[in-house]
Amino acid sequence: MLKIASWNINSVRLRLPSLKKILEQYNLDVICLQETKTPDEFFPEQDIKSYGYEHIAFRGEKSYNGVTIISRIPIVNSFHWDMCAKGDKRHIAVELDNGITIHNFYIPAGGDIADIKENPKFAHKLDFVDEMTSRFEESIPKKTVIVGDFNIAPFEHDVWSHKQLLKVVSHTPIEVEKLTKLSESQSWIDSHREFTPLDQKLYSWWSYRSPDWQKSNRGRRLDHIWLTPDLKQELKSADIYSETRSIEKPSDHATISITLNL
Repeated sequence: MLKIASWNINSVRLRLPSLKKILEQYNLDVICLQETKTPDEFFPEQDIKSYGYEHIAFRGEKSYNGVTIISRIPIVNSFHWDMCAKGDKRHIAVELDNGITIHNFYIPAGGDIADIKENPKFAHKLDFVDEMTSRFEESIPKKTVIVGDFNIAPFEHDVWSHKQLLKVVSHTPIEVEKLTKLSESQSWIDSHREFTPLDQKLYSWWSYRSPDWQKSNRGRRLDHIWLTPDLKQELKSADIYSETRSIEKPSDHATISITLNL
């Protein structure tokens, strides 16, 4: 069994104790983090290795972005793409010695205004997803997993109110269109929707602004784990650990995971 998780940690140094608990509690083989928010020279590599995870690839910058892949499985190669030629740390990938390749993405949030002319951040977000699509169209990956904070909730029941959020960044028709095109580029398998029908609510993010996020439950499914079709038969489970949204000093994202039987 191979258990792969994704979590927008919103500062790896601030939430290092929580990371340790999550690794232990859910017995993870690999965890991909987004928004680590620390330059490489301050990344807590030795602390994480002391938890039993000897294999780590990371790219970070001060205060913003940052991605890492932490593994108990040996990493035989790591690489990254400079998405949109901006130099920000939003992608990292590894090849594991069991033949699985994992890409970890932090797609831009896109700001508050869903208009590319008025909001350069929104234009960047759409360009980013377009580039992901074109990169995966260039080759046919095998045994590949893509994970991360995609900052897009594509389906009607991936948000608490489809009608009210149609003009809100993360669920606008243009974002859904772009993500759908990416999904179709390699017939990616949306792991969590393999186990939860499209007519059922499914969230991974709840805003900090809500005084009682559990009671209001105004969530969105912004975090995703996708597989190439050749791994579909190996997919045994997909979980969202909503309880991690309630840990001490929580991220606004819950940890999500899949289990593959290799």
